[in-house]
Amino acid sequence: QVQLVESGGGLVQAGGSLRLSCAASGRTISTSNMGWFRQAPGKEGELVSIISWYGAPERYADSVKGRFTISRDNAKNTVYLQMNSLKPEDTAVYYCAAQDDYYPNYAAQNEYRHWGQGTQVTVSS
Repeated sequence: QVQLVESGGGLVQAGGSLRLSCAASGRTISTSNMGWFRQAPGKEGELVSIISWYGAPERYADSVKGRFTISRDNAKNTVYLQMNSLKPEDTAVYYCAAQDDYYPNYAAQNEYRHWGQGTQVTVSS
């Protein structure tokens, strides 16, 4: 069973940047599809970005394209989300999630079965 721990959230002014980290333990995530999701108060959760283990192109929500970048460091068993040009509407709790090992479809949102506890990102205007 993989455990995921997010860090890097905080309070930032609009236009600023944050880098979220998701450190995994319990097993390697080098063969897991990984994703970042977020949930804002009163809103449904949404997928922010996903990255595959098998070389598929990273995907982003339209609302963050060109501003956010997902990456992974398999040697560190960690996934990152670099967030630039932050907007107040990016305010949310951000969660890291993993699919089961070797799952062949990183776009299958309901297959993200392993979740971190979340990290709060607050963007002030």
